[in-house]
Amino acid sequence: MKNNTFIPLLIAIGVALCSISCQKITDSLDTKTIDYLAVDIEAIPVLSGISSTEGLPVTLTNYTEKHQISTTLQAGVTTIDSIIPGLYTINVDGELLVGTEKYLLKGSVANVLLVPGNQHVKVNIDGAKVGPLAISEIFYAGTAPFYFRNQFYEITNNSDELVYVDGLHFANLHPTIATTNLPIWPEEDQGAYTYAQRVWKIPGKGRDYPLQPGESFTIAQFAANHKLPQYNPNSPIDASLSEFEFNMNNPSFPDQPAVDMEHVFYNGRAAKGTVPQYLTSVFGGAFAIFRIPEDESYDPVGNPNLQTRDLGTTGTTLYAKIPLRYVVDAVEAGHNESMSAAKRVPTVLDAGMTWVGATYNSLGVRRKRIGQRANGTPILMDTNNSTEDFERQVVPQFRYHGQGIPSWSRAF
Repeated sequence: MKNNTFIPLLIAIGVALCSISCQKITDSLDTKTIDYLAVDIEAIPVLSGISSTEGLPVTLTNYTEKHQISTTLQAGVTTIDSIIPGLYTINVDGELLVGTEKYLLKGSVANVLLVPGNQHVKVNIDGAKVGPLAISEIFYAGTAPFYFRNQFYEITNNSDELVYVDGLHFANLHPTIATTNLPIWPEEDQGAYTYAQRVWKIPGKGRDYPLQPGESFTIAQFAANHKLPQYNPNSPIDASLSEFEFNMNNPSFPDQPAVDMEHVFYNGRAAKGTVPQYLTSVFGGAFAIFRIPEDESYDPVGNPNLQTRDLGTTGTTLYAKIPLRYVVDAVEAGHNESMSAAKRVPTVLDAGMTWVGATYNSLGVRRKRIGQRANGTPILMDTNNSTEDFERQVVPQFRYHGQGIPSWSRAF
């Protein structure tokens, strides 16, 4: 009997106390006097090669109070004054120059309660190297009825310096199509890799393929004139002057004069596999170009540490690990705008997604032009966000923006 009386009494006291404290919190929002806080932000770089985040912009946003403060990170810990107590999202996002190399770095912490006694926040900063090369146009959707041999990928030197593309790697990432059922990768790899189904590379001895600022080259699935009767006269593209080709030794689609890409990896092997064709999804794949640092080697076939399964399945298919710091550019494409939440590419490489909205519609995606050099070659938009950077549903065309033709190209 005593217990039955005591419990309701406790509940009543608790309700009363809550009413008093909640009223105090409500009253504090309306008070004319605010005790501001000083908050310490410790930005911790987790990307290899980055030892300091000094100079990056940081923004603290209190969405409830519509209060925002932006400043620049200092070396070590950055102290920010005049913070209203409350719930904040902290974002670090910007470019950092390390020596001669540029990195795009990002980090965020959401819903941090900044109140007296909780005024030190750690933010992990990850990112990727910003390369001079940009994937400038992709045609993956194919042409009706069900013709996909005319896929191609154009890459432009978007910098102001000469670049040699010898040894540049090209990969299509896993999963092959955008899906909310994403793979599960090894936990210890988190934030360090992206994962490829197949990897190729441009041949050369190091200086065979110079690419001047504003010049571009094309890699074709099959470097033929697809408008010919034996292929598909409705094709929007003649790929016979492509610089490179993904040759799969298929007698029905014979090797063309374009330089053959070197095959690097497929399912744990250097061999191309038993199916004599290489196509990426007509719904839209995820693509990366990457380069190996001169003092490092990359062998995803011979080095088991550079292979992994999808741990979310029982399948035995092996995928190649690509260190994020190797990636020069990455683009993600999906079925349509609704698939933007089904990303495969880490946001530090591509924060968005592009699309053409249908298959076999003879349309592609193309990076936007934002300026030009003195010689008329284009400067292309490259914010590492494909939603913003690309025009969609365009009729594919080589060097649409007036890119230069490299001296070694057959199209020169």
